[in-house]
Amino acid sequence: MEGQSREPVKPYKKSADYSYTLGAFPTIELIKSNVAKVREVYVHSSFTDTENLVALCREKHIPLRTADKQIARLSDKENVFVIGVFEKYEQKLAPDKSQIVLVNPSNMGNLGTILRTAAGFGIYDIALIAPAADVFHPKVVRSSMGALFRLRHQYFDSFTAYRAQNTNHEVFTFMLNGQKQLTVTDCPKPKLFSLVFGNEAAGLDDSYLDVGTSVIIPQSPDVDSLNLTIAVGVGTFLFTQGSAKWA
Repeated sequence: MEGQSREPVKPYKKSADYSYTLGAFPTIELIKSNVAKVREVYVHSSFTDTENLVALCREKHIPLRTADKQIARLSDKENVFVIGVFEKYEQKLAPDKSQIVLVNPSNMGNLGTILRTAAGFGIYDIALIAPAADVFHPKVVRSSMGALFRLRHQYFDSFTAYRAQNTNHEVFTFMLNGQKQLTVTDCPKPKLFSLVFGNEAAGLDDSYLDVGTSVIIPQSPDVDSLNLTIAVGVGTFLFTQGSAKWA
């Protein structure tokens, strides 16, 4: 391993042109999925499982540095032993792939979990309608367990702007007053679909009732609504069952 970095990375700011992973697993996912964007990797001197990481960084020609103080500064006292620094990047959604649309998501932990869930069910295109949480924030990256690097994401100023770019998708809006109940045996299976979800607090407003098909996930009356991450998981599961490569 190399020595200390001469220009230590500063704690995350949205305006910076870089971000970083927190933990060995998302760092390895970063290297495997988007190696061209990796700047360097920090490892703590007490980290014991270094063999694979060292070999991977050597193979990919990535600087690997022992940097205990730097890790403590960036990890905000969390239990972190590996950090991967990477350049931020912009992407466009694939027009021929089904997509998840998140309208004004605000919770970083939820956003990361949704990204991981989407990848788990084979949906690799995520639209984010502004204002929205920053996908490159280290908390989002960590809660996604590195799934962010396997996905395409794109921000849009409005849902109208999203639709203008993605006109071939059949739209399904998830709403508490949705008109169609989703079940395992009666879920639409269009070739291309957009699954649209509102934010954690307000969901989607009534204007989305007139956008595509409004749907609802049946639930008991004992709760007012499902958590956003659960709703995305259930909805994505229903729409991808039978069409996924591994199903």
